[in-house]
Amino acid sequence: MLTTHPFEDDKLREECGVFGVAGIDDAAAMVALGLHALQHRGQEAAGITCRNGREFYSHRALGPVAGNFDSAEVMDKLQGDYACGHVRYSTTGAGTLRNIQPLEADLASGGFAIAHNGNISNALKLRQELVQSGSIFQSTSDTEVIIHLLATSKYRTLLDKFIDALRKVEGAYSLICMTPDGMIACRDPLGIRPLVIGKIGDAYVFASETVALDLVGAEYVRSVDAGELIVVANGEMRSHRPFGQTSARPCIFEHVYFSRPDSIVDGSSVYSVRKEIGAQLAIENPVNADYVIPVPDSGTPAAIGYAEQSGIPFELGIIRSHYVGRTFIQPGDGVRHLGVKLKHNANRPLVNGKKIVLIDDSIVRGTTSLKIVQMMREAGAAEVHMRIASPPTMHSCFYGVNTPKREKLLAAMKSVEQMCDYIQADSLSFISIDGLYRAVGEDMREEAQPQYCDACFTGAYPTPLTDQEGEQQPDQLTMLNEKVGVKEEPILAEQIG
Repeated sequence: MLTTHPFEDDKLREECGVFGVAGIDDAAAMVALGLHALQHRGQEAAGITCRNGREFYSHRALGPVAGNFDSAEVMDKLQGDYACGHVRYSTTGAGTLRNIQPLEADLASGGFAIAHNGNISNALKLRQELVQSGSIFQSTSDTEVIIHLLATSKYRTLLDKFIDALRKVEGAYSLICMTPDGMIACRDPLGIRPLVIGKIGDAYVFASETVALDLVGAEYVRSVDAGELIVVANGEMRSHRPFGQTSARPCIFEHVYFSRPDSIVDGSSVYSVRKEIGAQLAIENPVNADYVIPVPDSGTPAAIGYAEQSGIPFELGIIRSHYVGRTFIQPGDGVRHLGVKLKHNANRPLVNGKKIVLIDDSIVRGTTSLKIVQMMREAGAAEVHMRIASPPTMHSCFYGVNTPKREKLLAAMKSVEQMCDYIQADSLSFISIDGLYRAVGEDMREEAQPQYCDACFTGAYPTPLTDQEGEQQPDQLTMLNEKVGVKEEPILAEQIG
């Protein structure tokens, strides 16, 4: 069957979202609300685990949060003052019930639950080693590797076991975990995936984005730092730095597309950054046109910035229907070619006879851009120019974003001129990597030490990719351990707050 989400099907998938509450009555209900705000980060499945005393209770389901966590029958079983939740779009592991997070296990120390946003890039190698030593896996998720590493660690305390497990993994992770005694929230040493801290009274809240804090009425405190591990227990929050001081490399694509525009990511307003991206795009790639038109909805802030900088009027030349759910059309149906218009339609009276510049966030396979250009031409546009609010996506992501293989990425196989011919536009331009850095507040990309993870554009992966390259490489976290002089026992770093 063919899905009729014509514009979304050619987008990079938004990884996952995590949300946790420590120390508030009816925590699971608050987590359900927080997950609603993070639904854009994953629509495949959702789950919530809560702690009542030392007992853990979970509910997991395929599909979105709505419909799975709004019944009294479900929520009455999720009682307790600690809870964590997860919305999922699978990047590692099949989209089946057993892979829905939070994953839960009974360890020697008691119950343990984990919700993970990111991707462990040496999970396959670690899994093979664990299976050979006797571990029995219940899922195909890379997240379960962390549980087995924790369970088999030789260190004494649960926290030291947890840090020991993290020292063995590569890649990106923002984690919210529950133990019988409290909650742990942490971010990988490069801070690739986002995680923020909020407060409601004396209770602590953790979320992938600040927009989820807004929904539950939590005060935004700050981002979890790269390599920081936070423990909440008995109403107190303590911060640890088990990896020493590290140089952050947060994902720059959070600013381009993944995060909601009303979120704050690493201290910056996503909406403001996207407008500035549009302004930089207009400076670098001007065009003579009658209207600036966004590709809904992700291209809208950049289109506003482009219009303001260029002086070309901003107009809604593509109208999106917000009332069309996921529908399916049999490939043999005669109406298959009409599927593109179920969710988006050209504003024909506006577009007819005009020269337009379309603003989109990215081009992945190029099929979406081709459909959009064709739609505008059928509506009578005299000229159709495409301007893209990110550099060409030339490399796959291995840090929690479901991207096609490199040979499926249009920019990896074609020049910009060839891409323009493929999508049948009159012109096509992308923002430069330096322009993107300027938009997020940097002068330009520093070749020696990039300030962000921009591997999807540059191929400069900030960690080893053991599973992808098929051979063992020096483990980045091992190198970090050697750099900061980690001792064998204990491994818990100095508490700083």
